[in-house]
Amino acid sequence: MMTAIALDDESPALDIIQAFCGRVDGIDLLKTFTRTGEAKLYLESNPVDLIFLDINMPRESGLAFARSVPSQTLVIFTTAYSEFAAESYEVEAVDYLLKPFTMERFEKSIQRAQARWQTLRQTGVDRSDEAEPACLYFRVDYGLVKIMVADILFVEGLDNYLKIHRSKGHPLVVRLTMKAMLDKLPATNFVRIHRSFIVALDKIESIRSKMVFIGADELPIGSSYEKEFFSRFTR
Repeated sequence: MMTAIALDDESPALDIIQAFCGRVDGIDLLKTFTRTGEAKLYLESNPVDLIFLDINMPRESGLAFARSVPSQTLVIFTTAYSEFAAESYEVEAVDYLLKPFTMERFEKSIQRAQARWQTLRQTGVDRSDEAEPACLYFRVDYGLVKIMVADILFVEGLDNYLKIHRSKGHPLVVRLTMKAMLDKLPATNFVRIHRSFIVALDKIESIRSKMVFIGADELPIGSSYEKEFFSRFTR
């Protein structure tokens, strides 16, 4: 099932989207927002498959917002202004729903999104031999920061934030969950060793007394992660 959020500065428009989603199979509308800032904060730790997005938003346009989300996140624009249709194709939007739209038109839009989503999922499954990503992008202060995967030493959990320790440059603090971080990192080289630590296997220098040593840092191995870690490390 596709997960989604909706973003519109008018509550009645959100009510319509919520009602329509409730009548369509295969989509779960998790949350609605009237402000782009709140939606961005939510997405940092709760990635979704699809965003219903109004274009004429205060402070930040829907087009600008769409350019800031990951490329794998699908976007359906919902707007009362037809003049932005051409620009919507620049951000590869799935569809452009012109208000007021009917339930029939909404269903067609969802079908397009589901078809593209299935293609993305299938492509991801079939590309098992494809090279792992060389870099990752993280949202920091409403912008995107690129980090080379090879530079990541380990990731430290800090309440609602993570600190990414790197071989080059200062640690980067991002608002993300440990699970979301593991989903981003290549599984072949990164493993969780503690509720607060994810490490790069190729950066480990030694292990002593259930402690992992990476440079000057000593990281504990949690009892619930010990079996999986040693299985991966000695493989």
